[in-house]
Order: sequence, then structure tokens, then C-alpha cells
Amino acid sequence: MAFLFDRLWTRAQLLSQVGDLSQVAGIRLAEWSDGAERGVRVANLRSGSGFEFTVILDRGMDLGPASFRGRPLAWLSPAGFSHPAHFEPQGLGWLRTFGGGLLTGCGLSHLGAPDEDEGESLGLHGRLSLLPARHIQVGEEWQGDECRFWVQGQMRQARLFGENLRLTRRLSCWLGQSRVMVHDRVENLAATPSPLMILYHINLGFPLLDSSCELVAQPHPVRPRDAAAAPGIDEWMRFQPPTPGYSEQVFYHDLPADRDGWAAITLRNSPLNLSLTVRF
Repeated sequence: MAFLFDRLWTRAQLLSQVGDLSQVAGIRLAEWSDGAERGVRVANLRSGSGFEFTVILDRGMDLGPASFRGRPLAWLSPAGFSHPAHFEPQGLGWLRTFGGGLLTGCGLSHLGAPDEDEGESLGLHGRLSLLPARHIQVGEEWQGDECRFWVQGQMRQARLFGENLRLTRRLSCWLGQSRVMVHDRVENLAATPSPLMILYHINLGFPLLDSSCELVAQPHPVRPRDAAAAPGIDEWMRFQPPTPGYSEQVFYHDLPADRDGWAAITLRNSPLNLSLTVRF
């Protein structure tokens, strides 16, 4: 059953109260129409629990703005979610169209800092987040007294005499629940092996993220990425207030899995009684 408005509802009970389920939850397709974001297709999802998020269909089906009961969860970049036509793949040009949002995909054949491989110049974080989706489908499915909303599409990274990779992504949320499931399948459609790299760039922001937050996880090994991060190793679970000129400190976490194979880490904001957990 769905938990909405402080009580449990069966399908029949809930549908007897509304003319259409979209009154309380659902999916709506739209297109942005202003500035560098003009022409970008999106899907807006509401679970009914107060959890809302935007899937940016023309940006690798990334997750953009997201909120819970009116409180923003994701950090947004001043660059905005520009149309893929504005993509600058060379060097650090990726940053000029990086919109932030709840989830940004990096890959599919490379990620990380700009580099050169076999004579090819590779820009920051690859092309995935600027690939428009095709074969887009949306759905609203009742299974007994539970309802699931989903959106699915495919992104293709390909070039002549090079890689031919297809990512099929399905994003699902459930009526009355405050969670989203990201299910990805990458296929190599070429006749030869291909490099594959994928990164899930999660961008949390104010008011969920502030200097009162802490990261919470099962005990696990933590390593600094470089010399800049080493001084902060004992405080990896805490956050500083916004600091101009701050050198980012990045840490590698080897999180343990539970008996079902899932690992998890939580950002907890105790003063707001608000937290967000990532499970993978």
C-alpha cells in the first residue's frame, strides 16, 4: 500500500478520492524554452511523498533539480543544464555545461582529467552527460496496491572506426516513497572490445548540505586522493562552510557490502532532520 498524507491507502481507496492519479503523483514530460537550456527535454516526477526530481532527457538522462517537501537536495551550477549543442568537449570545456543536479553521468569510454590516448585528445569526464536520449518511454504501473512510475531511454556513444556503446537507463520511483532507483545496462555494439568507464557524480547542496552535516557509514578504509586531501583525513566525515579559494579534498572509500550485496553511505543533517542515502 502507498503511504500518503499520514496514512496507508489501497489502490481502490486512493483512486476513489481523485479524478486522476496525477493529482497527487506522476510523470510529466516537458521542454525548457529559455536561454542555453532552450530545447532541452525533461521528465518531471513526483512520488507523492514530497519527493520530486527532474530527469534531463537530453543530458544523458541525468537527474537535475530535486527536492523533498520543498527543501532542495541538489547543488546547481551557474552554467545551467545547457543544450548539448553548447558542449565543449576539449580540455576543461565540460565545466562550461556542467549543471550539477542530483546525478551526473561521466563516461562512457573515459572519465577524469583531460588526457590523450593513442593520439586522441580526451576532455574532462567524457561525453555521457551530453548525450541526448532516444526511444524514450514513460510508465505508470500498479502492482496490487503499489504503484511504480518509470522513465526509460537509450544513449549512444559512437564514432566511425571507434567505440559503439549503448547505455539503456531506467529510472523508477514508487508512489508514497522517497527514493529513486537508477538501473543502467551498457552494451558494446561493435565487433571489437571497447574501453568502458562510468562514474555517478552525485551533487548534493544547500540546505541538505551545510557545515552541520556528517557522512555516516559502516566502518571502512578511507584514503586521501592526493597531498591536498591528506591533512583532512581525520575529518573526512565533516564539512566546512563555503570557503573562497578552498582546495578540494577528495577521499576514496572502500565501503563494505551487506549480505545482499548492497553498500550504503548517508549524508545526515541532524538540525533539519533530513538525510540522503546512496545505495549501490
